[in-house]
Amino acid sequence: MADAKEMSSGADAHVPKSQSDMADSTHVVEPRPEGWMYRGFKIGKKEFWYASPKIQLLMVALVCFLCPGMYNALQGLGGGGQVDPTVQDHASTALYSVFAVVAFFSGSVANKIGIRATLTIGGLGYCIYAGSFLCFNHTQNVGFVIFAGAYLGLCAGLLWTAQGAIMMSYPSEQSKGRYISWFWIIFNLGAVIGSLIPLGQNINNTGGTVTDGTYIGFIVLMAVGAILAISIVNADKVIRDDGSRIILMKNPTWQSEFIGLWECISLSPWVVALFPMFFASNIFYTYQQNGLNGAHFNVRTRSLNNLLYWLAQIFGAVIVGYSFDIPKVRRSVRAKVSFSILFALTFVIWGGGWAWQRKQVSRAVSSEESYEAQKIDWTESGFIGPMFLYIFYGLYDSVWQTCIYWYMGALSNSGRKTANLAGFYKGLQSAGAAVFWRLDGLHYEFETLFAATWAVCAASLLIAAPIIFLKITDTTELEADLKFSDETIEDVVAPGALPTALGTEKAGGV
Repeated sequence: MADAKEMSSGADAHVPKSQSDMADSTHVVEPRPEGWMYRGFKIGKKEFWYASPKIQLLMVALVCFLCPGMYNALQGLGGGGQVDPTVQDHASTALYSVFAVVAFFSGSVANKIGIRATLTIGGLGYCIYAGSFLCFNHTQNVGFVIFAGAYLGLCAGLLWTAQGAIMMSYPSEQSKGRYISWFWIIFNLGAVIGSLIPLGQNINNTGGTVTDGTYIGFIVLMAVGAILAISIVNADKVIRDDGSRIILMKNPTWQSEFIGLWECISLSPWVVALFPMFFASNIFYTYQQNGLNGAHFNVRTRSLNNLLYWLAQIFGAVIVGYSFDIPKVRRSVRAKVSFSILFALTFVIWGGGWAWQRKQVSRAVSSEESYEAQKIDWTESGFIGPMFLYIFYGLYDSVWQTCIYWYMGALSNSGRKTANLAGFYKGLQSAGAAVFWRLDGLHYEFETLFAATWAVCAASLLIAAPIIFLKITDTTELEADLKFSDETIEDVVAPGALPTALGTEKAGGV
Protein backbone atom coordinates (compact mmCIF):
# COMPACT_ATOMS: atom_id res chain seq x y z
CA MET A 1 0.00 0.00 0.00
CA ALA A 2 2.87 2.38 0.76
CA ASP A 3 4.33 1.67 -2.67
CA ALA A 4 1.01 2.41 -4.31
CA LYS A 5 0.76 5.76 -2.50
CA GLU A 6 4.27 6.73 -3.55
CA MET A 7 3.56 5.86 -7.15
CA SER A 8 0.30 7.83 -7.02
CA SER A 9 1.95 10.94 -5.63
CA GLY A 10 4.72 10.65 -8.22
CA ALA A 11 2.15 10.48 -10.98
CA ASP A 12 0.24 13.47 -9.68
CA ALA A 13 3.45 15.49 -9.62
CA HIS A 14 3.79 15.12 -13.36
CA VAL A 15 0.17 15.37 -14.49
CA PRO A 16 -0.33 18.76 -16.20
CA LYS A 17 -2.43 21.00 -13.99
CA SER A 18 -3.11 23.65 -16.61
CA GLN A 19 -2.48 24.57 -20.22
CA SER A 20 0.63 26.43 -19.07
CA ASP A 21 2.02 23.17 -17.74
CA MET A 22 1.31 21.43 -21.06
CA ALA A 23 2.99 24.20 -23.00
CA ASP A 24 6.06 24.01 -20.77
CA SER A 25 6.18 20.22 -20.95
CA THR A 26 9.08 18.62 -22.81
CA HIS A 27 7.09 15.52 -23.75
CA VAL A 28 7.48 14.02 -27.20
CA VAL A 29 4.40 14.81 -29.28
CA GLU A 30 2.94 11.58 -30.64
CA PRO A 31 2.11 11.27 -34.37
CA ARG A 32 -1.22 12.72 -35.41
CA PRO A 33 -4.01 10.39 -36.62
CA GLU A 34 -4.21 9.34 -40.26
CA GLY A 35 -6.30 11.37 -42.69
CA TRP A 36 -6.10 14.44 -44.90
CA MET A 37 -6.99 16.89 -42.16
CA TYR A 38 -3.91 15.86 -40.13
CA ARG A 39 -1.45 15.72 -43.02
CA GLY A 40 1.18 18.35 -42.33
CA PHE A 41 2.61 20.95 -44.68
CA LYS A 42 5.30 23.52 -44.04
CA ILE A 43 5.33 27.26 -44.60
CA GLY A 44 8.88 28.33 -43.89
CA LYS A 45 10.00 26.43 -40.80
CA LYS A 46 6.51 26.02 -39.30
CA GLU A 47 4.30 22.99 -39.84
CA PHE A 48 0.54 23.30 -40.26
CA TRP A 49 -2.32 20.85 -40.71
CA TYR A 50 -5.94 21.55 -41.59
CA ALA A 51 -7.43 20.46 -38.24
CA SER A 52 -5.05 22.70 -36.27
CA PRO A 53 -6.11 25.76 -34.25
CA LYS A 54 -4.27 28.17 -36.56
CA ILE A 55 -5.85 26.91 -39.79
CA GLN A 56 -9.30 26.70 -38.23
CA LEU A 57 -8.96 30.24 -36.90
CA LEU A 58 -7.95 31.33 -40.41
CA MET A 59 -11.01 29.65 -41.92
CA VAL A 60 -13.48 31.16 -39.46
CA ALA A 61 -11.78 34.55 -39.90
CA LEU A 62 -12.26 34.31 -43.67
CA VAL A 63 -15.95 33.49 -43.18
CA CYS A 64 -16.28 36.55 -40.92
CA PHE A 65 -14.22 38.58 -43.40
CA LEU A 66 -16.83 37.89 -46.08
CA CYS A 67 -20.04 37.91 -44.02
CA PRO A 68 -20.06 40.20 -40.94
CA GLY A 69 -17.00 42.07 -42.28
CA MET A 70 -18.98 43.15 -45.34
CA TYR A 71 -22.02 43.81 -43.13
CA ASN A 72 -19.90 46.21 -41.06
CA ALA A 73 -18.78 47.97 -44.24
CA LEU A 74 -22.42 48.35 -45.31
CA GLN A 75 -23.55 49.60 -41.90
CA GLY A 76 -20.60 51.95 -41.68
CA LEU A 77 -21.97 53.96 -44.60
CA GLY A 78 -24.69 55.21 -42.25
CA GLY A 79 -28.30 54.18 -42.76
CA GLY A 80 -27.24 51.08 -44.71
CA GLY A 81 -26.27 53.40 -47.58
CA GLN A 82 -29.66 55.18 -47.63
CA VAL A 83 -30.24 58.91 -47.27
CA ASP A 84 -32.96 58.33 -44.66
CA PRO A 85 -31.66 55.92 -41.97
CA THR A 86 -35.17 55.10 -40.68
CA VAL A 87 -35.60 51.81 -42.56
CA GLN A 88 -32.15 50.66 -41.48
CA ASP A 89 -32.96 51.62 -37.87
CA HIS A 90 -36.07 49.40 -38.00
CA ALA A 91 -34.11 46.54 -39.58
CA SER A 92 -31.32 46.84 -36.99
CA THR A 93 -33.82 46.84 -34.13
CA ALA A 94 -35.37 43.62 -35.49
CA LEU A 95 -31.92 42.15 -36.14
CA TYR A 96 -30.52 42.75 -32.68
CA SER A 97 -33.75 41.83 -30.87
CA VAL A 98 -33.74 38.37 -32.49
CA PHE A 99 -29.95 38.15 -32.18
CA ALA A 100 -30.17 38.75 -28.42
CA VAL A 101 -32.62 35.90 -27.83
CA VAL A 102 -30.97 33.40 -30.18
CA ALA A 103 -27.39 34.10 -29.08
CA PHE A 104 -28.20 33.61 -25.40
CA PHE A 105 -29.03 29.96 -26.14
CA SER A 106 -26.76 29.41 -29.14
CA GLY A 107 -23.90 28.09 -26.99
CA SER A 108 -26.07 25.08 -26.24
CA VAL A 109 -26.91 24.72 -29.94
CA ALA A 110 -23.23 24.87 -30.95
CA ASN A 111 -22.27 22.30 -28.32
CA LYS A 112 -24.99 19.93 -29.52
CA ILE A 113 -24.86 20.18 -33.34
CA GLY A 114 -21.18 21.10 -33.66
CA ILE A 115 -19.19 24.15 -34.70
CA ARG A 116 -19.37 23.50 -38.46
CA ALA A 117 -23.18 23.23 -38.68
CA THR A 118 -23.60 26.24 -36.39
CA LEU A 119 -21.26 28.39 -38.48
CA THR A 120 -22.76 27.25 -41.79
CA ILE A 121 -26.32 28.09 -40.75
CA GLY A 122 -25.05 31.36 -39.32
CA GLY A 123 -23.53 32.51 -42.61
CA LEU A 124 -26.78 32.37 -44.60
CA GLY A 125 -28.46 35.60 -43.51
CA TYR A 126 -25.92 38.22 -44.57
CA CYS A 127 -26.40 38.23 -48.36
CA ILE A 128 -30.20 38.31 -47.88
CA TYR A 129 -29.82 41.39 -45.67
CA ALA A 130 -27.72 43.23 -48.29
CA GLY A 131 -30.18 42.14 -50.99
CA SER A 132 -33.07 43.68 -49.07
CA PHE A 133 -31.52 47.15 -49.41
CA LEU A 134 -31.06 46.63 -53.14
CA CYS A 135 -34.73 45.68 -53.31
CA PHE A 136 -35.65 48.73 -51.22
CA ASN A 137 -33.88 51.03 -53.70
CA HIS A 138 -36.39 49.97 -56.36
CA THR A 139 -39.55 48.91 -54.49
CA GLN A 140 -39.48 50.79 -51.14
CA ASN A 141 -40.42 47.46 -49.52
CA VAL A 142 -39.82 48.23 -45.84
CA GLY A 143 -41.28 44.91 -44.66
CA PHE A 144 -38.69 42.86 -46.57
CA VAL A 145 -35.83 44.88 -45.07
CA ILE A 146 -37.19 44.34 -41.55
CA PHE A 147 -37.69 40.60 -42.22
CA ALA A 148 -34.11 40.36 -43.56
CA GLY A 149 -32.86 42.06 -40.41
CA ALA A 150 -34.73 39.62 -38.15
CA TYR A 151 -33.52 36.61 -40.16
CA LEU A 152 -29.95 37.88 -40.00
CA GLY A 153 -30.34 38.19 -36.21
CA LEU A 154 -31.10 34.46 -36.03
CA CYS A 155 -28.14 33.57 -38.26
CA ALA A 156 -25.68 35.97 -36.66
CA GLY A 157 -26.40 34.65 -33.17
CA LEU A 158 -25.24 31.22 -34.29
CA LEU A 159 -22.26 32.41 -36.33
CA TRP A 160 -20.76 34.61 -33.63
CA THR A 161 -21.15 31.98 -30.92
CA ALA A 162 -19.26 29.43 -33.04
CA GLN A 163 -16.61 32.04 -33.82
CA GLY A 164 -16.19 32.95 -30.14
CA ALA A 165 -15.78 29.34 -29.08
CA ILE A 166 -13.06 28.79 -31.69
CA MET A 167 -11.16 31.96 -30.84
CA MET A 168 -11.23 31.49 -27.06
CA SER A 169 -10.83 27.72 -26.62
CA TYR A 170 -8.62 26.55 -29.51
CA PRO A 171 -5.38 28.43 -28.68
CA SER A 172 -3.19 27.79 -25.65
CA GLU A 173 -3.22 30.29 -22.78
CA GLN A 174 0.09 31.74 -23.97
CA SER A 175 -1.23 32.65 -27.43
CA LYS A 176 -4.85 33.76 -26.93
CA GLY A 177 -4.04 37.42 -27.41
CA ARG A 178 -2.37 36.74 -30.77
CA TYR A 179 -5.24 34.55 -31.94
CA ILE A 180 -7.75 37.28 -31.10
CA SER A 181 -5.52 39.79 -32.87
CA TRP A 182 -5.16 37.60 -35.99
CA PHE A 183 -8.90 37.08 -36.16
CA TRP A 184 -9.64 40.78 -35.72
CA ILE A 185 -7.14 41.71 -38.45
CA ILE A 186 -8.63 39.33 -41.02
CA PHE A 187 -12.23 40.06 -40.00
CA ASN A 188 -11.77 43.81 -40.23
CA LEU A 189 -9.90 43.49 -43.52
CA GLY A 190 -13.32 42.43 -44.78
CA ALA A 191 -14.75 45.73 -43.64
CA VAL A 192 -11.73 47.60 -45.08
CA ILE A 193 -12.06 45.96 -48.50
CA GLY A 194 -15.83 46.23 -48.27
CA SER A 195 -15.38 49.95 -47.62
CA LEU A 196 -13.33 50.29 -50.80
CA ILE A 197 -16.35 49.09 -52.83
CA PRO A 198 -18.62 52.05 -51.94
CA LEU A 199 -15.65 54.42 -51.98
CA GLY A 200 -14.85 53.42 -55.56
CA GLN A 201 -18.51 53.37 -56.58
CA ASN A 202 -19.28 56.73 -55.02
CA ILE A 203 -16.02 58.68 -55.40
CA ASN A 204 -17.77 61.15 -57.70
CA ASN A 205 -21.13 60.88 -55.93
CA THR A 206 -21.75 63.65 -53.42
CA GLY A 207 -25.46 62.80 -53.23
CA GLY A 208 -27.27 60.54 -50.79
CA THR A 209 -27.95 56.87 -51.64
CA VAL A 210 -25.18 54.46 -52.75
CA THR A 211 -25.40 52.77 -56.17
CA ASP A 212 -26.91 49.37 -57.02
CA GLY A 213 -23.43 48.09 -57.87
CA THR A 214 -22.37 48.65 -54.26
CA TYR A 215 -25.15 46.40 -52.97
CA ILE A 216 -24.50 43.74 -55.63
CA GLY A 217 -20.82 43.62 -54.63
CA PHE A 218 -21.78 43.03 -51.00
CA ILE A 219 -24.30 40.31 -51.91
CA VAL A 220 -21.76 38.30 -53.95
CA LEU A 221 -19.02 38.45 -51.29
CA MET A 222 -21.41 37.54 -48.47
CA ALA A 223 -22.71 34.52 -50.42
CA VAL A 224 -19.15 33.25 -50.91
CA GLY A 225 -18.58 33.52 -47.15
CA ALA A 226 -21.67 31.45 -46.38
CA ILE A 227 -20.44 28.68 -48.70
CA LEU A 228 -16.93 28.75 -47.19
CA ALA A 229 -18.33 27.99 -43.71
CA ILE A 230 -18.97 24.39 -44.80
CA SER A 231 -15.20 23.77 -44.84
CA ILE A 232 -14.76 24.21 -41.05
CA VAL A 233 -14.11 21.03 -39.01
CA ASN A 234 -15.78 20.30 -35.67
CA ALA A 235 -13.92 20.97 -32.41
CA ASP A 236 -13.50 17.27 -31.56
CA LYS A 237 -11.26 16.89 -34.62
CA VAL A 238 -8.86 19.71 -33.71
CA ILE A 239 -5.41 18.85 -32.32
CA ARG A 240 -3.09 21.52 -30.92
CA ASP A 241 0.67 21.75 -31.52
CA ASP A 242 1.39 19.97 -28.23
CA GLY A 243 -1.00 17.11 -29.12
CA SER A 244 -3.74 18.18 -26.69
CA ARG A 245 -7.43 18.44 -27.62
CA ILE A 246 -10.32 20.83 -26.94
CA ILE A 247 -12.36 20.22 -23.77
CA LEU A 248 -15.92 19.32 -24.81
CA MET A 249 -18.83 17.06 -23.93
CA LYS A 250 -18.22 13.61 -25.45
CA ASN A 251 -21.92 12.76 -25.59
CA PRO A 252 -23.91 16.03 -25.62
CA THR A 253 -27.69 15.99 -25.51
CA TRP A 254 -30.12 18.88 -25.65
CA GLN A 255 -30.82 18.35 -21.96
CA SER A 256 -27.14 18.31 -21.00
CA GLU A 257 -26.43 21.47 -22.97
CA PHE A 258 -29.28 23.50 -21.54
CA ILE A 259 -28.23 22.34 -18.08
CA GLY A 260 -24.70 23.39 -19.00
CA LEU A 261 -26.00 26.83 -19.91
CA TRP A 262 -27.38 27.18 -16.39
CA GLU A 263 -24.23 25.72 -14.81
CA CYS A 264 -22.10 28.30 -16.60
CA ILE A 265 -23.76 30.92 -14.37
CA SER A 266 -24.60 28.90 -11.27
CA LEU A 267 -21.05 27.56 -10.83
CA SER A 268 -19.54 31.03 -11.43
CA PRO A 269 -22.26 33.53 -10.44
CA TRP A 270 -19.77 36.40 -10.39
CA VAL A 271 -19.61 36.24 -14.21
CA VAL A 272 -22.83 38.32 -14.31
CA ALA A 273 -20.71 41.33 -13.33
CA LEU A 274 -19.34 41.20 -16.89
CA PHE A 275 -22.84 41.35 -18.38
CA PRO A 276 -23.08 45.18 -18.41
CA MET A 277 -19.79 45.28 -20.34
CA PHE A 278 -21.24 42.72 -22.78
CA PHE A 279 -24.36 44.91 -23.12
CA ALA A 280 -22.27 48.00 -23.87
CA SER A 281 -19.99 46.42 -26.45
CA ASN A 282 -21.96 47.38 -29.59
CA ILE A 283 -24.05 50.33 -28.50
CA PHE A 284 -21.54 52.91 -29.75
CA TYR A 285 -22.09 51.93 -33.40
CA THR A 286 -25.49 53.64 -33.44
CA TYR A 287 -24.19 57.09 -32.60
CA GLN A 288 -20.91 56.73 -34.50
CA GLN A 289 -22.40 55.47 -37.75
CA ASN A 290 -25.68 57.42 -37.88
CA GLY A 291 -25.20 60.30 -35.45
CA LEU A 292 -21.73 61.26 -36.64
CA ASN A 293 -20.81 59.73 -39.98
CA GLY A 294 -24.26 59.54 -41.54
CA ALA A 295 -25.55 62.86 -40.24
CA HIS A 296 -22.64 65.19 -40.97
CA PHE A 297 -20.72 63.86 -44.00
CA ASN A 298 -21.70 63.43 -47.66
CA VAL A 299 -21.76 59.93 -49.13
CA ARG A 300 -18.23 59.77 -50.54
CA THR A 301 -16.73 61.20 -47.34
CA ARG A 302 -18.74 58.72 -45.29
CA SER A 303 -17.18 55.98 -47.42
CA LEU A 304 -13.68 57.30 -46.70
CA ASN A 305 -14.40 57.63 -42.98
CA ASN A 306 -15.71 54.07 -43.01
CA LEU A 307 -12.42 52.83 -44.52
CA LEU A 308 -10.32 54.69 -41.96
CA TYR A 309 -12.51 53.45 -39.08
CA TRP A 310 -11.90 49.79 -39.89
CA LEU A 311 -8.19 50.35 -40.56
CA ALA A 312 -7.98 51.81 -37.05
CA GLN A 313 -9.65 48.66 -35.73
CA ILE A 314 -6.89 46.54 -37.26
CA PHE A 315 -4.19 48.74 -35.73
CA GLY A 316 -5.81 48.56 -32.30
CA ALA A 317 -6.22 44.78 -32.45
CA VAL A 318 -2.55 44.25 -33.34
CA ILE A 319 -1.27 46.42 -30.48
CA VAL A 320 -3.65 45.07 -27.81
CA GLY A 321 -3.64 41.42 -28.91
CA TYR A 322 0.12 41.06 -28.94
CA SER A 323 0.43 42.98 -25.67
CA PHE A 324 -1.77 40.34 -24.02
CA ASP A 325 0.81 37.64 -24.82
CA ILE A 326 3.89 39.30 -23.33
CA PRO A 327 5.45 36.33 -21.50
CA LYS A 328 7.50 38.33 -18.99
CA VAL A 329 4.37 39.88 -17.48
CA ARG A 330 2.04 37.68 -15.43
CA ARG A 331 -1.45 37.20 -16.87
CA SER A 332 -3.18 38.75 -13.87
CA VAL A 333 -1.02 41.88 -14.24
CA ARG A 334 -1.76 42.09 -17.98
CA ALA A 335 -5.48 42.00 -17.18
CA LYS A 336 -5.24 44.86 -14.69
CA VAL A 337 -3.09 47.06 -16.93
CA SER A 338 -5.28 46.54 -20.01
CA PHE A 339 -8.42 47.32 -18.03
CA SER A 340 -6.91 50.54 -16.66
CA ILE A 341 -5.97 51.65 -20.20
CA LEU A 342 -9.48 50.87 -21.47
CA PHE A 343 -10.98 52.92 -18.63
CA ALA A 344 -8.72 55.88 -19.46
CA LEU A 345 -9.53 55.69 -23.19
CA THR A 346 -13.24 55.76 -22.38
CA PHE A 347 -12.88 59.25 -20.94
CA VAL A 348 -10.18 60.61 -23.24
CA ILE A 349 -11.78 59.63 -26.58
CA TRP A 350 -15.40 60.15 -25.62
CA GLY A 351 -14.51 63.40 -23.87
CA GLY A 352 -13.04 64.63 -27.14
CA GLY A 353 -16.15 63.39 -28.93
CA TRP A 354 -18.41 65.42 -26.66
CA ALA A 355 -16.37 68.58 -27.34
CA TRP A 356 -17.14 68.10 -31.05
CA GLN A 357 -20.75 66.89 -30.80
CA ARG A 358 -22.06 69.75 -28.68
CA LYS A 359 -21.17 72.22 -31.46
CA GLN A 360 -23.18 70.40 -34.16
CA VAL A 361 -26.63 71.21 -35.53
CA SER A 362 -29.70 69.43 -34.17
CA ARG A 363 -30.97 66.15 -35.54
CA ALA A 364 -33.92 67.84 -37.19
CA VAL A 365 -31.64 70.21 -39.11
CA SER A 366 -29.23 67.46 -40.20
CA SER A 367 -32.19 65.45 -41.54
CA GLU A 368 -33.45 68.22 -43.82
CA GLU A 369 -32.87 67.72 -47.54
CA SER A 370 -31.40 71.20 -47.79
CA TYR A 371 -28.66 70.24 -45.30
CA GLU A 372 -27.31 67.57 -47.67
CA ALA A 373 -25.36 70.22 -49.61
CA GLN A 374 -23.84 71.50 -46.35
CA LYS A 375 -22.51 68.14 -45.20
CA ILE A 376 -18.74 67.88 -44.82
CA ASP A 377 -16.71 66.80 -47.84
CA TRP A 378 -13.11 65.55 -47.65
CA THR A 379 -11.93 68.59 -49.64
CA GLU A 380 -13.00 70.98 -46.88
CA SER A 381 -10.75 72.24 -44.09
CA GLY A 382 -13.28 71.19 -41.42
CA PHE A 383 -12.87 67.53 -42.33
CA ILE A 384 -9.60 66.75 -40.51
CA GLY A 385 -10.82 67.04 -36.90
CA PRO A 386 -13.92 64.80 -37.12
CA MET A 387 -11.98 62.41 -39.36
CA PHE A 388 -9.44 61.77 -36.61
CA LEU A 389 -12.24 61.54 -34.05
CA TYR A 390 -13.88 58.81 -36.13
CA ILE A 391 -10.53 57.00 -36.42
CA PHE A 392 -10.15 57.04 -32.64
CA TYR A 393 -13.69 55.68 -32.26
CA GLY A 394 -12.64 52.73 -34.44
CA LEU A 395 -9.52 52.21 -32.32
CA TYR A 396 -11.62 52.28 -29.16
CA ASP A 397 -14.01 49.64 -30.50
CA SER A 398 -11.16 47.22 -31.26
CA VAL A 399 -9.59 47.73 -27.82
CA TRP A 400 -12.95 47.08 -26.11
CA GLN A 401 -13.74 43.94 -28.13
CA THR A 402 -10.22 42.49 -27.89
CA CYS A 403 -10.16 43.02 -24.13
CA ILE A 404 -13.54 41.34 -23.58
CA TYR A 405 -12.65 38.28 -25.64
CA TRP A 406 -9.31 37.93 -23.85
CA TYR A 407 -10.94 38.32 -20.41
CA MET A 408 -13.44 35.55 -21.22
CA GLY A 409 -10.66 33.34 -22.60
CA ALA A 410 -8.67 33.94 -19.41
CA LEU A 411 -11.58 32.62 -17.34
CA SER A 412 -11.78 29.23 -19.10
CA ASN A 413 -10.06 27.03 -21.71
CA SER A 414 -13.09 24.75 -22.11
CA GLY A 415 -14.69 24.72 -25.56
CA ARG A 416 -18.06 24.02 -23.97
CA LYS A 417 -17.88 26.82 -21.42
CA THR A 418 -16.46 29.41 -23.82
CA ALA A 419 -19.27 28.64 -26.29
CA ASN A 420 -21.78 29.52 -23.57
CA LEU A 421 -19.81 32.63 -22.56
CA ALA A 422 -19.70 33.69 -26.22
CA GLY A 423 -23.47 33.19 -26.41
CA PHE A 424 -24.04 35.33 -23.32
CA TYR A 425 -21.70 37.96 -24.72
CA LYS A 426 -23.30 38.17 -28.15
CA GLY A 427 -26.82 37.94 -26.72
CA LEU A 428 -26.36 40.83 -24.31
CA GLN A 429 -24.33 42.75 -26.88
CA SER A 430 -27.24 42.46 -29.27
CA ALA A 431 -29.76 43.46 -26.63
CA GLY A 432 -27.79 46.65 -26.06
CA ALA A 433 -27.57 47.30 -29.79
CA ALA A 434 -31.33 46.72 -30.21
CA VAL A 435 -32.10 49.28 -27.50
CA PHE A 436 -29.84 51.93 -29.01
CA TRP A 437 -30.95 51.35 -32.60
CA ARG A 438 -34.51 51.70 -31.36
CA LEU A 439 -33.64 54.99 -29.65
CA ASP A 440 -32.21 56.16 -32.96
CA GLY A 441 -35.34 54.97 -34.76
CA LEU A 442 -37.41 57.10 -32.37
CA HIS A 443 -35.27 60.06 -33.46
CA TYR A 444 -33.76 60.94 -30.11
CA GLU A 445 -31.29 63.81 -30.37
CA PHE A 446 -27.74 62.76 -31.25
CA GLU A 447 -26.49 64.44 -28.07
CA THR A 448 -28.82 62.21 -26.06
CA LEU A 449 -27.54 59.09 -27.83
CA PHE A 450 -23.97 60.22 -27.23
CA ALA A 451 -24.50 60.83 -23.51
CA ALA A 452 -26.32 57.53 -23.00
CA THR A 453 -23.61 55.60 -24.84
CA TRP A 454 -20.77 57.18 -22.88
CA ALA A 455 -22.54 56.70 -19.54
CA VAL A 456 -23.33 53.00 -20.14
CA CYS A 457 -19.74 52.26 -21.26
CA ALA A 458 -18.23 53.96 -18.20
CA ALA A 459 -20.67 52.38 -15.74
CA SER A 460 -20.16 48.90 -17.18
CA LEU A 461 -16.40 49.17 -16.62
CA LEU A 462 -16.90 50.09 -12.96
CA ILE A 463 -19.15 47.05 -12.45
CA ALA A 464 -16.72 44.68 -14.21
CA ALA A 465 -13.61 45.93 -12.38
CA PRO A 466 -13.79 43.46 -9.43
CA ILE A 467 -13.88 40.47 -11.83
CA ILE A 468 -10.87 41.68 -13.80
CA PHE A 469 -8.85 42.45 -10.69
CA LEU A 470 -9.83 39.46 -8.53
CA LYS A 471 -10.91 36.54 -10.76
CA ILE A 472 -8.36 36.50 -13.60
CA THR A 473 -5.45 34.45 -12.33
CA ASP A 474 -2.06 33.61 -13.85
CA THR A 475 -3.36 30.32 -15.26
CA THR A 476 -6.60 28.32 -15.43
CA GLU A 477 -6.49 24.95 -13.69
CA LEU A 478 -7.28 22.00 -15.94
CA GLU A 479 -9.35 20.41 -13.19
CA ALA A 480 -11.68 23.43 -13.09
CA ASP A 481 -12.34 23.19 -16.83
CA LEU A 482 -12.92 19.44 -16.71
CA LYS A 483 -15.65 19.92 -14.09
CA PHE A 484 -17.73 21.47 -16.85
CA SER A 485 -17.61 18.42 -19.13
CA ASP A 486 -17.82 14.62 -19.11
CA GLU A 487 -14.21 14.26 -20.28
CA THR A 488 -11.20 13.12 -18.27
CA ILE A 489 -7.62 14.30 -18.33
CA GLU A 490 -6.71 11.39 -20.64
CA ASP A 491 -9.23 12.70 -23.21
CA VAL A 492 -7.69 16.16 -23.56
CA VAL A 493 -4.02 16.00 -22.59
CA ALA A 494 -1.52 14.84 -25.21
CA PRO A 495 -0.75 11.13 -24.63
CA GLY A 496 2.98 11.83 -24.35
CA ALA A 497 2.37 14.35 -21.55
CA LEU A 498 0.67 11.78 -19.33
CA PRO A 499 3.17 10.06 -17.03
CA THR A 500 3.74 6.36 -17.48
CA ALA A 501 3.38 6.20 -13.75
CA LEU A 502 -0.38 6.49 -14.22
CA GLY A 503 -0.39 3.04 -15.72
CA THR A 504 1.83 1.77 -12.90
CA GLU A 505 -0.48 3.30 -10.36
CA LYS A 506 -3.45 1.47 -11.78
CA ALA A 507 -1.49 -1.76 -11.79
CA GLY A 508 -0.40 -1.24 -8.17
CA GLY A 509 -3.99 -0.56 -7.11
CA VAL A 510 -5.12 -3.89 -8.54
